[in-house]
Amino acid sequence: MRNMRQIPSIRFRLRRFVGDRSALAAVEFALILPLMLMLFFGTVEFSSGVAVDRKVTLVARTLSDLTSQSISVANSDLTNFFSAAVGIMTPYDPSPTKAQISEIYIDSTKTAKIQWTMAATITSGASQATLAASSRSAGDNLTSLIPSALLIPQTSLIFSEVSYKYVPTVGYVMAKAGINLSDVAYTRPRQSSCVIYPTPAAGTAMPACPST
Repeated sequence: MRNMRQIPSIRFRLRRFVGDRSALAAVEFALILPLMLMLFFGTVEFSSGVAVDRKVTLVARTLSDLTSQSISVANSDLTNFFSAAVGIMTPYDPSPTKAQISEIYIDSTKTAKIQWTMAATITSGASQATLAASSRSAGDNLTSLIPSALLIPQTSLIFSEVSYKYVPTVGYVMAKAGINLSDVAYTRPRQSSCVIYPTPAAGTAMPACPST
């Protein structure tokens, strides 16, 4: 008889347990929290990546634009041009920035070759860039890289290349090893038909621009 009396009591407790909703919100929150965090950090990292990509484009355009405004450039000029990247990349760390400037001459056969080229690196915390050897060399043929509309015979182009490795703070929502962002820019020399590098010493005649 005692066991028979306990059966309704057990059934009542089961029904009450099944119908209990007092902790339902906490359980649902615990289940959805990881997804919410992933969406949040993913949105933040994606937005930062887009912002860095836009800054990379701006650095490339700035480098070619500043260089194209000169008749000739010295190492000090190029250092200042490359150093502009420090301010442009703020508030992001500018040290992953890799940049180089080249002058390209397009001859009468529409062959585009490098006349001179220089690169720079930026160390973490530095306010200025440091000139470095370019990955390209004078005489390199870049015809395949130049848009056909810019292959105008007997003209020069200032060609800037910028890359930046963006490493997300929260690696599990994006590529943990980082994403390589890059852009290029082309600008015609504005003050003369070419930009001479390096600037000749005082009292030395300015070299002639290519013309063949």
